[in-house]
Amino acid sequence: MIGKGVGVKQEKGASDAIAINEAQLVLAEKRTSLAVMRTGIAVLALPLSVTSVLIATSKYYDILHVLHFMIPLLVLNTALVVLGVYLVSRSIIRMRHYDRLINEIKAAHSVLKAFID
Repeated sequence: MIGKGVGVKQEKGASDAIAINEAQLVLAEKRTSLAVMRTGIAVLALPLSVTSVLIATSKYYDILHVLHFMIPLLVLNTALVVLGVYLVSRSIIRMRHYDRLINEIKAAHSVLKAFID
């Protein structure tokens, strides 16, 4: 009888440890998604700053004379905007997924309810 009780405590302790490890893994993945979002925001800021510099200095050049520079620059800016929007939106979707996983882990293991809001 004593042996059985000890085995059950060890299984419960092991289950709690596995639940905590699962939560740590999901939270690490969520931090990675936040880093991807930060990168996406930085990528979005680059075309904005380049465009604002071009607008601020537009009185010093004629757009028709520098069109061969402007077209590739605008294509590159468009590509950067698309990449930034993709990174931010993908990050938001992944973070929502990780929030759902964390809620499922909290619901399945009562030991985590005290630690995770």
